[in-house]
Amino acid sequence: MKKAVVLFSGGLDSTTCLAIAREEGFEPCALSFSYSQRHEIELAAASRVAQVMDIARHLVVDVPLGRIGGSALTEDTQVPKGRSLEQSTHIPSTYVPARNTIFLSLALGWAEVLGAADIFIGVNAVDYSGYPDCRPEFIAAFEHLANLGTKESIEGRMQYRIRAPLVHWSKAQIIRKGLELGVDYSLTHSCYDPDQNGLACGACDSCRLRRKGFLEAGLDDPAGYAVRDRDI
Repeated sequence: MKKAVVLFSGGLDSTTCLAIAREEGFEPCALSFSYSQRHEIELAAASRVAQVMDIARHLVVDVPLGRIGGSALTEDTQVPKGRSLEQSTHIPSTYVPARNTIFLSLALGWAEVLGAADIFIGVNAVDYSGYPDCRPEFIAAFEHLANLGTKESIEGRMQYRIRAPLVHWSKAQIIRKGLELGVDYSLTHSCYDPDQNGLACGACDSCRLRRKGFLEAGLDDPAGYAVRDRDI
């Protein structure tokens, strides 16, 4: 079975991406990051999902992005709540500088070691917060870079593909696909600012996009919420 590296946060999108990689016949090698994020809950969710989905290789890498700063996800600053879900040119403070560039670079290194030509990432450019590193143009550019800057590619043994199967899907489409593949979304975590008990805040961008997806899919969200923001 061919290996594929899957960037894996333990959230809704990356878990669906993991299931898609397996559906396509790959052995998914999950790659998670401890990057000074505000909480460790997402890493616990990633571990839980990987165990339930019987993922043999789950690597967690320390990348202390908090030392760089510049994001509400890595600093003790307020996470935006109650923002409009309509697309905006305003990039929120939860953007982590160059995060997907850094994560994909490490995924590429691991892929080269594993002999894996495919790297999956669960970015989405439909129901998302406006991050520039979630766009198709970024994915295409990084794939070009991957094939210019690796020994395996330059010597003709490997042609890397950056796979973003969710990039043009709505959250509802992502959820339906995951359920079709047997994903248990109760194991996943999406919130940017959970409470001390691990309950989702219900009002950050990620919570609102997740809840919108479940509503549009006609399904109940199994996540635990401290407060369910009615205005989505």
